[in-house]
Amino acid sequence: MQSLYDIPAPAKLNLFLHITGRRADGYHLLQSAFMLIDWCDTLHFDVRSDGAISREDLSWALPAVDLTVRAARALQAATGCTQGAHIGVLKSVPAQAGMGGGSSDAASTLLALNRLWGLGVPLQQLMDIGLQLGADVPFFLSGGHAWVEGIGEQITPLELPSAQFVVVKPEAGLDTRLIFSDPALKRDSLPAIITGFAADALSFGQNNLQAVAQKLCPDVTQALAWLASQGLNGRMTGSGSAVFAHLLHKVDLDSAPRTMQARLCSSLDAHPLVGWAPSGKLV
Repeated sequence: MQSLYDIPAPAKLNLFLHITGRRADGYHLLQSAFMLIDWCDTLHFDVRSDGAISREDLSWALPAVDLTVRAARALQAATGCTQGAHIGVLKSVPAQAGMGGGSSDAASTLLALNRLWGLGVPLQQLMDIGLQLGADVPFFLSGGHAWVEGIGEQITPLELPSAQFVVVKPEAGLDTRLIFSDPALKRDSLPAIITGFAADALSFGQNNLQAVAQKLCPDVTQALAWLASQGLNGRMTGSGSAVFAHLLHKVDLDSAPRTMQARLCSSLDAHPLVGWAPSGKLV
């Protein structure tokens, strides 16, 4: 049986996140800089000859049809592939954290099964499939850090300085829908430009979702307060409850509240699976 083991699915941080408007269909328009970090899920794949897609949870239990299963089925549907797969999912990236864990799993599944099934689907087609699964999936397929606009589908590669971060995930999660439906959400940030961001990449802007998130989830405020107690200026990443700060000096991770995961993370130079699909990294 053909297999692929220990396939990484890295998380991301939103270095900033601005909402610049809203489309007629209700989708929010955003600007953000996404940075890949070394907090990863790990996936295992075995080919099934019967065409079925099955999944084994190697850490905590996932929904019956998670994004890895949906991604595998979407790739089958797009290509007519009759092969199946058994997917083992070892989760590490927390759920409802704003770190893109599920989307990254979906992207790594598309890349891995494209190779394992011998399909040779070009990267752009994988990104089109991925966008139907979630707005962040194309970013994780793109191969590196990125300036992201629109609803997440407009991706411009970014060169960013290597950095370390303290990432803190409170026990409570956040439902993205509750944040984006809140009438208090700031939706009118002025559009930024890449050159303005690049001059101060690691402290540029803010996360427009943070004020609403703190109202909905007091644990976010507590996590930010702990970072402040360590002399760090924290902010929320994405639309989940995780917060982060650029690491400028040594901190005592053991002093974080017991209900929180506090982790030292490093940026990645590129996605570990860059080049796994024809045409490789976006240019």
